[in-house]
Amino acid sequence: MKAVILGGNGFIGSHLVDELLIDDWDITVYDRNPEHFRPPLKRVNYVFGELGNKSLLQKVISKGDIVFHLASSATPQTSGENPFHDIQADLLPTITLLDICVQKRIRKLLFFSSGGTVYGIPETGIVPETHPTNPISSYGILKLTIEKYIQTYHHLYGLPFTIIRPSNPYGERQNPLGSQGVIAVFLGKIKRELPIILFGNGSITRDFIHVSDLVKAVKLASLKTSQNDVFNIGSGSGTSLTSLVELIKTITLLKTEVNNLPKRAFDIQQIVLDPCLANLELGWHPVIKLDDGITTTWDWIQKSL
Repeated sequence: MKAVILGGNGFIGSHLVDELLIDDWDITVYDRNPEHFRPPLKRVNYVFGELGNKSLLQKVISKGDIVFHLASSATPQTSGENPFHDIQADLLPTITLLDICVQKRIRKLLFFSSGGTVYGIPETGIVPETHPTNPISSYGILKLTIEKYIQTYHHLYGLPFTIIRPSNPYGERQNPLGSQGVIAVFLGKIKRELPIILFGNGSITRDFIHVSDLVKAVKLASLKTSQNDVFNIGSGSGTSLTSLVELIKTITLLKTEVNNLPKRAFDIQQIVLDPCLANLELGWHPVIKLDDGITTTWDWIQKSL
């Protein structure tokens, strides 16, 4: 099987590369930058460029049967500051990508959306794929808009697709010095003896999924013969940020100061994804418990910082 992974040098993308290599996939990674935490892999073909480079993107897409779209310059924290940039850097190039995928008649496009933001404020405790999509953040609007364009291209041109709505991925090679991924960020703060910052009173609850569990689900979804799937990929269980901090303290055996700042307007109080459809359709179940996953992530951060 031949794969093109857009954004394959990022946190999730690099783990997807590892997962596909287990089955000897022929992999082309297209990214703006090299991997930050390890050297290039000999079995992978790397092409560097912007998502908006149409001519280069056409050549790259020709190399694959299945296209995984993880490339994004937007984050939940920064998206609302400049939505025009998101449209120019993410949305418009993605529409160009869809045109290329139709032209090249790829076998399937898999798009990484955002299970944590496209639904908006949950109406139920655990959120299924059928839940209304009413995002309250610019980031969620961007991801949902891309989803809608993909579904439109399927309706108009028969583009086969799978939309992945992950919960909150974490694990090794997530940047502990960045702003996205609270587990990596919290562990990075502890490693550098800096205070952890909590927005709100710590009761905000998230659904954490280890990246290795996530990419296993993605590989299974890529091999499914159906052409218009949407899957939540999460643990189905919620953890408050206060509980997360206490668990991290227990695992690291280190104390840390916690500073509480006002809750941000785009922060949803609780979001836990229902993974039952992926359980049923893909035969997938997460296997890594949160404490075990944090332990391996902490071990990696200690060696990397």
